[in-house]
Amino acid sequence: MSIAALERTPQDILERDRPAVVNDFALVAATVNGSGSQTANNTLIRALFKMGIPVSGKNLFPSNIAGLPTWYTIRVSKDGYTARRATTEILIAFNPKTADDDLAALPAGGACLYPSDLVFTRPRTDVSNYPLPVKALLKQSTIDPKLKDYVANMVYVGALAELLGISMDEIQAALGFHFGGKAKAIALNFAMVATAAAWTREHLPKTDPFQVAPMTATEGMMLIDGNSAGGIGALVGGVNVCAWYPITPSTSLVDALTEYAPKLRPPENDRTTYAIVQAEDELAAAGIVVGAGWAGARAMTATSGPGLSLMSEFAGLAYFAEIPAVIWDVQRMGPSTGLPTRVSQGDLLTAYTIGHGDTRHVCLLPGSMADCFEAGYTAFDLAERLQTPVFVLSDLDLGMNNWMTPPFVYPEQPLDRGKVLSARDLDDLKTWGRYKDSDGDGIPYRTLPGTDHPRAAYFTRGTGHNEYGLYSERPDDWQNNLDRLGRKHDTARTLVPQPVIDGRAGASVGIIAFGSTDGAVQEARDRLRAQGLETGYLRLRALPLGQPTSAFIAQHQRVFVVELNQDGQVHQLLQLHAPEHATRLHSARICNGLPLTAEFVVEAIDKMTR
Repeated sequence: MSIAALERTPQDILERDRPAVVNDFALVAATVNGSGSQTANNTLIRALFKMGIPVSGKNLFPSNIAGLPTWYTIRVSKDGYTARRATTEILIAFNPKTADDDLAALPAGGACLYPSDLVFTRPRTDVSNYPLPVKALLKQSTIDPKLKDYVANMVYVGALAELLGISMDEIQAALGFHFGGKAKAIALNFAMVATAAAWTREHLPKTDPFQVAPMTATEGMMLIDGNSAGGIGALVGGVNVCAWYPITPSTSLVDALTEYAPKLRPPENDRTTYAIVQAEDELAAAGIVVGAGWAGARAMTATSGPGLSLMSEFAGLAYFAEIPAVIWDVQRMGPSTGLPTRVSQGDLLTAYTIGHGDTRHVCLLPGSMADCFEAGYTAFDLAERLQTPVFVLSDLDLGMNNWMTPPFVYPEQPLDRGKVLSARDLDDLKTWGRYKDSDGDGIPYRTLPGTDHPRAAYFTRGTGHNEYGLYSERPDDWQNNLDRLGRKHDTARTLVPQPVIDGRAGASVGIIAFGSTDGAVQEARDRLRAQGLETGYLRLRALPLGQPTSAFIAQHQRVFVVELNQDGQVHQLLQLHAPEHATRLHSARICNGLPLTAEFVVEAIDKMTR
């Protein structure tokens, strides 16, 4: 379809005098994976952020290298909401294969930017159409032909900057940030942005209501993804060893660790103080981590669901032999290989019980960038204090997408190495048993390899043993050991991060959620309040569950458990944790691979409270 065929006429568009929509809309860039759109999208979101406008970005990308459709959504919210919206008002239709479906999803009154040679089979006249002569603008430029395909997306950056009012200074600064100050790359891309903006100004009168205006809501904040936050937190927590095998969406966590380690942990006396090892598979990675933890290192790995299953045997060994280890599980959609680039919270029960026999693990459930950073170092403290594996259950939405956050706060407390006996400690003890509960909290004392004392050594085994580490198949030894592990798990209930609770006076309805669903729940609560329904809210931050969770359930007549998995896994755990209140718990779950929306939460609660 030609540009002339999509000329806007008064009957084709909505009223031009409708009020402007300022800093409250969402836009989606529909492009082809591998086409350089990441640069364009990162430039847009950073420029908006630096204008002081609250933004969030969510990337929906295929599980291949290049060629398949990808969508990047930027939500602009003057109220600071960060959850995915059910609809987007502005479409950048730069993928011919999905253009018709993408246009069909655009709400009436929206805006569509597209290459002028793109032919829609189902054109629309109830939206503002902005055809862009991408090929002509590229042809006019002096850009190296090899780079034109990658710079083409800068055309929509320039057009949006003109149509929405995005600061060109901030666009240029965002390109400088993205390219690390490389003048040639900055100039190349910004030239195309400026050319497209000038062409749009001259040829495309604005007919949509969407605008941006500077704010101050992001002052003192930064944009970061959860994998980077977790990697930085691990370095703050003193990580010595990281062993891993690449798997989406956890790979960038180790990439961040690799990037920041030389800056935050420079060599001491020309010697590095950490080791980052790519193992041959997840099984080997877990073995390296458990071995390093046994030797006294702070060791971690990062994986996702399929990799976690391969780590099962070593996770069980570390639990029963009581060896510290940290395992980040950046969750994605299963079962099996599933949808590697879609979000889910489906690994909860697996991680909590992974191993063989009666096994229960500590799991951290970060729900913000600050939580991801905190989990980075807290996980090591808990692993060493409790002498056990600690799982950090992030997810793809948290891990790989852009989020606003205040700067991270460096922890004031020193590293917690737990109950480690020195040679001097052993001199003062008449007897010592590696698996003996001397304090009644279920946590034994340990020594580290190399401790210079004749009584420091013990045999580490995953088979039956008594409290002195000696092999035993005696029923009483076995039962005593499992009972002690149970006491240790109860101790963990008091040590893990406690839930965040927002109680509301007179609220008969409660909501329990965890992880990346927090933004959608917070927004949904505002909408429900506007409808006259007050809700209490408890955001879980860790397993095992404790007394505050039980008390919250008891305080509300109905409690809706919101989660991104098919079977309502947290709902099941809560019923086991508070069986006397099981009938108060209602599952509000969805498992479609997409980040949660406030619309879903409101509709689910409305339906169940009628």
